[in-house]
Amino acid sequence: NILNALKSRRSMAAWDLSVTVEDLGLDAPPVTISVASDLHIGGVILKLVEKTQIKQDWSDHALWWEQKQRWLLRTAWTLEKYGIHADAKLVFMPQHKPLRLGLPNGITLRLRVCFSNPVFQTVMGICRMLNIRHPEELSLLRPIEEKKKKKDKNLAPEIYDLTEVPLSSGTRITFYLHLSRPCLYNGMPAHFADSPEMEAIYKMLSVSQPPPAPEVIAKQYRPASVVDKAHINGRWLDSSRCLLQQGIQESDKLWLRFKYYATYDMDSKYDAVRLTQLYEQARWAILLEDIDCTEEEMMLFGALQYHISKVAQSEPQIMSNNPAMDDLDSALQSLEVKMEGEGSSASDLPKRLTLKGYKQYWFKFQDTSISYFKSKEESIGEPIQMINLKGCEVAPDVNVAAQKFLIRLLIPAPEGMNEVYLRCENEQQYAQWMAGCRLGSKGKTLADSSFQSEIQSIRSFLAMQKTNSSSSSANASEESINTHSLVSPRYHKKYKPKQLTPRILDAYQNVAQLSLTDALMRFLQIWQALPDFGLAYVVVRFKGSRKDEVLGIAPNRLIRIDLSVGDVVKTWRYNNMKQWNVNWDIRQMAIEFEGNVNIAFSCVTADCKIVHEFIGGYIFMSTRSREKSETLNEELFHKLTGGHEAL
Repeated sequence: NILNALKSRRSMAAWDLSVTVEDLGLDAPPVTISVASDLHIGGVILKLVEKTQIKQDWSDHALWWEQKQRWLLRTAWTLEKYGIHADAKLVFMPQHKPLRLGLPNGITLRLRVCFSNPVFQTVMGICRMLNIRHPEELSLLRPIEEKKKKKDKNLAPEIYDLTEVPLSSGTRITFYLHLSRPCLYNGMPAHFADSPEMEAIYKMLSVSQPPPAPEVIAKQYRPASVVDKAHINGRWLDSSRCLLQQGIQESDKLWLRFKYYATYDMDSKYDAVRLTQLYEQARWAILLEDIDCTEEEMMLFGALQYHISKVAQSEPQIMSNNPAMDDLDSALQSLEVKMEGEGSSASDLPKRLTLKGYKQYWFKFQDTSISYFKSKEESIGEPIQMINLKGCEVAPDVNVAAQKFLIRLLIPAPEGMNEVYLRCENEQQYAQWMAGCRLGSKGKTLADSSFQSEIQSIRSFLAMQKTNSSSSSANASEESINTHSLVSPRYHKKYKPKQLTPRILDAYQNVAQLSLTDALMRFLQIWQALPDFGLAYVVVRFKGSRKDEVLGIAPNRLIRIDLSVGDVVKTWRYNNMKQWNVNWDIRQMAIEFEGNVNIAFSCVTADCKIVHEFIGGYIFMSTRSREKSETLNEELFHKLTGGHEAL
């Protein structure tokens, strides 16, 4: 009994705790309060507030433990339970603080964000304020500073202030993250309808910006290699940890970007900001050569930018709701095609070959498979090889001007994916066979009712890339466009503006009748059809290898790239993945695929948590469906992406 009494007295013994109160100013000395180890955090806060004698709303304030880099948010826990002693450095400060946020369209906002929640929830709060649904597709990263010249030193970018927008009462609210729709007033959230100034800011968010001046493009950072692109992906913040834990301070600048290229449930009526910002991110990826495209595609991208800018500035109304474009997934599929089939040309299988390596075979399409033979006469016998298209990935590789019509197939194999290119002789053959391949990949045959509409869809897409020289020369004098604002810098060096104008106007004739929403969607469709779309690169070292290689992380697969030649060595699909693990002690990832295929690698240009989060994030995106999309399954996201820290 005596021992128990001594223990009780010891635990109740008072001791001094010094706490820095941020509201008192940087130079103010810490506030010292008398506490006991069994005092709970709520009691500590109460003592601090009483000691400061400042009458204000303290409800957003919390304690931050500097040595341990953690927030003390469990107010019922005692000092003893947290392990806090007299030497602890504690700071009492607001959980929500101003942050400068760079958006995909180049605009910088100043707004209050949560510094105490995991970044995933902080992004949810930002997206709720900006009226961006499906915040799970976006994240925050440290910015790359643009090149500054001496004369630009005094030209600070304009910052639009949203710090007065009232914070929602619950940071965990998910009231319109999926199918449920936000409440809009005059086409915008209520907090943007308060004043003409706020309405003007919302218009900047929801309507595409005019094409940037060539000198603005030239000032931006442009990755010169795959390794440069890999370094950029090392800048993503950890979604499981809060801003303060990652060294982000009040008024620092971060970028908000789409991280996962798995756009879902796009509705132009409610997603004006989301659609516009996704377009702007795609536009800058093209202008800064973050993704490769052909010269012909660049002219079409330029024409679409010109048209979008023209329509957006002349018709600033809220985008029309086009039922056919409600879902970007289905809209993007309008790019694809099918097949009916007689002859085509093909490469040797399963190697990836250059054009010189193509050989001509007789092809036969049956059910959901392609067979090929040395000649038509031999097609009644056994084929050289049969390709089952079900589960294949099918992508276009087309240049109409060069009469290049390739179909790229990624075929599932035990150790990954084999890549095959089929070369068609002409546009008509390409449209039919591409359509057939697309149907086959979905397990459908040529008898499917959508076959003809798929062919027509592909032909209309090809028609957009055709030049129309007779009409363009007549319009060139009427149109005044700064072509160097519409194409990447390599074309600034290659062509003068007057050389680019007729080519962009040629392409413009084919898109001039599109509505604003349709033009934005079309731009995104063509962007998504590019061979390298959606790839996030990381430099890694595979187990047992002595050299660095590049891992490409796509929405549905991983690819291994040989740095010395830039070729894809191997492809692995997520749907063949059995499990993946991270050895956090040696920072190594191990992945097991079906067929007893195992790979392991350490990350060179990014923390392995970033790669782990990319893979888990894409698997999470694939679990979304309309039936269960009323709320965001935040717990599942953290389970798939958080690693040992989240669990």
